Amino acid sequence: MVKPIVIEQGTPEEDWRAWPATAAWPELPLAGAGTPLVVAPHPDDEILGVAGLMATLGRAELVAVTDGEASHPGSTVHTQAELAAIRRAETDEALRRLGLGDARVHRLGQPDGKIEEGPLTEILTGLLAPGRWCLATWREDGHPDHEAVGRAAARACEATGAVLLEYPIWTWHWAAPGDARVPWDRCLRIDLDEMASAAKAAAIAAFPSQIAPLGPDPADAAILPPHVLARFARPYEAVFR
Repeated sequence: MVKPIVIEQGTPEEDWRAWPATAAWPELPLAGAGTPLVVAPHPDDEILGVAGLMATLGRAELVAVTDGEASHPGSTVHTQAELAAIRRAETDEALRRLGLGDARVHRLGQPDGKIEEGPLTEILTGLLAPGRWCLATWREDGHPDHEAVGRAAARACEATGAVLLEYPIWTWHWAAPGDARVPWDRCLRIDLDEMASAAKAAAIAAFPSQIAPLGPDPADAAILPPHVLARFARPYEAVFR
């Protein structure tokens, strides 16, 4: 199925906030969460999707699959190598702002836009165990890298008996409330208190390369403009189990 991701378009956040079904989603039980393994296709995906959960738990182990070097392929300001270094540093700062500065981070350095699922599955399988939480982008999220990570995580969880929790990112952009393509019946909600919400907001702000223009050229426009960021300022997060 084709799910267009176009920055100038997308479902307004007001539509999601007005949808009454979100209030009825069951709450994700946090007992037994342990130290979850959080898998991010690109730097900032884990922050947008589950930073509030990580802040609430106070612990996480991160797998950074790519360095996000292809976020601005035509940039007139930075080379891809420079962008990779910038985005790695932004992740480190975001984790510090969540109180997770000492979290273990596995940087795989896979190519942005060309994630290799087989090797990723092997790595995740080696890090998981029965019952351990694995948080990864949803397998149908609409971005090829997000979907590749979701498939690899699903295979690794099936092989190890780990618990797969998939977090949507671009789904909020292309889908609409009640969209039949989305497994709302598997949706669990994580309510965020003021501390977790503030920590998440601070962590998102640690990614100026994505939330602000790199320069005046259209190729250097913000990847996450305000109307996209609004979807991640809710007082809750959601995962599919």
